[in-house]
Amino acid sequence: MTNIPPPAEELRVLDLELHRLDARRSQLLQRRAWLITALQAAAAPAPAPPRPARAPEATPPNVQNALLTLGGILLTIAAIAFTLVSWGHLGIGGRSAVLAAVTLTALGVPALLLRRKLRSTAETVAALGLALTALDAYALRAVALPQADALGYTAAASAGLAALWAAYGLLFRELRLPLPLAVATAQLPLFLWARAAEAGDHATTAALLVTAAFDVAIALRVGDPAVRVIATVGACATGLWGAASSGYLSWSATDLPDAARASALLMLAASIALVAAWLITQATGAAFAGGLLVAAAAGGVLREALPSAWTVPGYLACGIALLAVVRTALPRPVLRGIAGAALLVHALAALWTLPAFVTALFGPVSWAGKAWSGAPEDAGDAFAVSGLPVQHPVMASLVLAAVAGALFAAARLLPAIIELPGTLPRSRSAAAAAAPSAAPASGPGAAPTAAPGADPATGPDAGSATRPGAEPSADAGAERGAEPPLAPASGPSGAPHLNTPAITRSGALTLAWAALLILPSALQLPYAAGVSAYVVLTAALLAVASRVASKAVALTSLSLAVASSVSVAFLALATTEATLGTLGALTALFLAATVLAARRQAPVPGVAPAAVGAAVAYATALACATGAAWNLRPDHTGLLMLVVPALSALAAARLGRHPLTPPVEITGALAGGLAVVLTTGHATTLALALALGGVIAAGTALRTDRRPVGYAAGALFLLATWVRLAAWDVGTPEAYTLPVTVPALLIGVLRRRRSPETSSWTAYGPGLAATLLPSLIAAWSDAHWQRPLLLGTAALLITLVGARHRLQAPLVLGGAVLALDALHELAPYIVQVVDALPRWLPPALAGLLLLAIGATYEQRLRDARRVRDVLGRMH
Repeated sequence: MTNIPPPAEELRVLDLELHRLDARRSQLLQRRAWLITALQAAAAPAPAPPRPARAPEATPPNVQNALLTLGGILLTIAAIAFTLVSWGHLGIGGRSAVLAAVTLTALGVPALLLRRKLRSTAETVAALGLALTALDAYALRAVALPQADALGYTAAASAGLAALWAAYGLLFRELRLPLPLAVATAQLPLFLWARAAEAGDHATTAALLVTAAFDVAIALRVGDPAVRVIATVGACATGLWGAASSGYLSWSATDLPDAARASALLMLAASIALVAAWLITQATGAAFAGGLLVAAAAGGVLREALPSAWTVPGYLACGIALLAVVRTALPRPVLRGIAGAALLVHALAALWTLPAFVTALFGPVSWAGKAWSGAPEDAGDAFAVSGLPVQHPVMASLVLAAVAGALFAAARLLPAIIELPGTLPRSRSAAAAAAPSAAPASGPGAAPTAAPGADPATGPDAGSATRPGAEPSADAGAERGAEPPLAPASGPSGAPHLNTPAITRSGALTLAWAALLILPSALQLPYAAGVSAYVVLTAALLAVASRVASKAVALTSLSLAVASSVSVAFLALATTEATLGTLGALTALFLAATVLAARRQAPVPGVAPAAVGAAVAYATALACATGAAWNLRPDHTGLLMLVVPALSALAAARLGRHPLTPPVEITGALAGGLAVVLTTGHATTLALALALGGVIAAGTALRTDRRPVGYAAGALFLLATWVRLAAWDVGTPEAYTLPVTVPALLIGVLRRRRSPETSSWTAYGPGLAATLLPSLIAAWSDAHWQRPLLLGTAALLITLVGARHRLQAPLVLGGAVLALDALHELAPYIVQVVDALPRWLPPALAGLLLLAIGATYEQRLRDARRVRDVLGRMH
């Protein structure tokens, strides 16, 4: 039966089909149009690809310059060949006429070419003319002046040519070649004249320096870039040559007049460099060279005027005087260069004292190999170190003291002048630090602001006291000893800025310490006075470290104090009295420094812990030295040294949760370890030392915050017991294991009482295994019956206790040991029975057993599960 839809539904279906047909027709028409286009394109001939245009390999100006240059070179070669080869074929008149005509023509033609705007051609012809003038000078020497001195004539000719070329270049300013050639040629006349006149080294050097001054003037006054480059190169070459020659003359001078003349030359070179630095922007290098030359000039005169021992101090005095220039109103680049030169002089002077400093610091180490051999005659003999040429130790100490003083005085001057990488000048850092607090201050009490454009480093208020109502500056805090931190601010890139004044003061303190370190041996003080001086120096450094607020200065002082204390500790090894007295004094000093640093309101981190660690170390050394002084054996000395960890434990208990507690405990533990090491040569004493160490550790473990130290105490007691048993030649393993088992089981009982959920394996397993397993191993190799019987009895009791209290560890361990012990006892009988039975009987019995197990497999599995559940319910 046909199902006819309603009319409306049938109409909707027809419209949908017609819409689909229209869409398909449109798609087919588009495809037909694309195919027609593709066929037409395939039938038409393909056009030829366009030929790429070839780019010219040379531009017209380049071609022009190449042709002109080649032509000028050929003409110059021809002129040279004519002058050297064909010159003799003409008479004197002809020669003069040819030279004059060709030279004047070559020099005059550029004027006509410049009027026609042919500049490149004019440059080529002018170059030919300049070359012809040089050939004219040679020809004049060869014909008219053959007897003239070669150097003298060359000096005169170069001067004349330089003047002629300079005039020609000024006349025709469009030409770029004559003026640079004139400047380059002007480098020769004075030097060649001095050499031709045999004026001596001083005059030759003066000629070089005058030439350098001329070049500097040209470089500063002339605007032509090529001329300035030639003049700058010439100034650097002749100036460096002249300065080096002046320095050599000053150093090799043998009397005061020679030194004065060399000093005058050095001052001339310095004047040239300083004037150049004054007139050139950012010429810090020239100012640096000028400062060095001034110091060398003055120092050279002082070197000849004073004794030889004062040579380095004389140069240093010149450097100090040079450093005073930074107080003037010179431009900042000049000040930076001069300050850098002064600092270099100071650094070289300090480097000269290095042998004396090394001798003073490391010389006492030699007493380690000859301890208590007797005091030397004086401190000079006590510091003797072979292989180091120590010259004038008193002057070395004086030089270091002077450098330290100059560096300390420069701490406030250098940051505003020398802007090191990552360093913020103090004036800027102070302004940046005061900006947040000064910003809201707009009322009547606000501090007045600086005038626009005022230089904070050289203004009228620089270095003055803090104004009322203003925030204190960094300089004021530095005067009170409160340095800002090492990284007070950061720049735009986020990099921290260095605190230059604090670092400078730390360097000054180090140099002053080195000066005082050298002084006892330099003055050849008595041995006792030298040791006392070192101890006093250590005390002063510790006082600075415990009282100053600057982190850099405090840590530097502490490091220097430790170095001084180590040096004097070795120095005191000459005699017993000096050793004991020095170690006792060092212990007391470091303890006092610890107390002072700990009682401060804002101590520098690290000072007190380091000081207390050093105090404990020196106390340990004092105990060791005391034992040696009493002629004790090393093991007995180790027992005496245990006083130090005992006192450290008492001090730590007294301190409680103080930050000094960890360093006191750590250093005390290290001292105890050293004491135990000293007792290893005698077993009985070693056992006593371990026991005493266990007592100290147990006392420490009584504190609530040091409970874990109890494990160390137990280990020490156990080691002491084992060492004592070994000393008694005890070989029974239970003697070593029972001291472990009993405390372990007691601890397990206590833990189970406090935490009933603790597993029996955790509480009792280690203690039981410590005795049962070694005893079982010993029982299997024991031929007697006592050990297996006692072991089986103990295992049976442990098994019963585990079953009574439903504890898994005692039940399993005790049962396993009991079974293995019984098997060990039955093993001989089993072997006899096996030997007596027929060979076929064991396999038959094994087969029967397997059949029986297979028959009751399900019941056995149920029983095994029941046993497992019972054990699982145990603790």
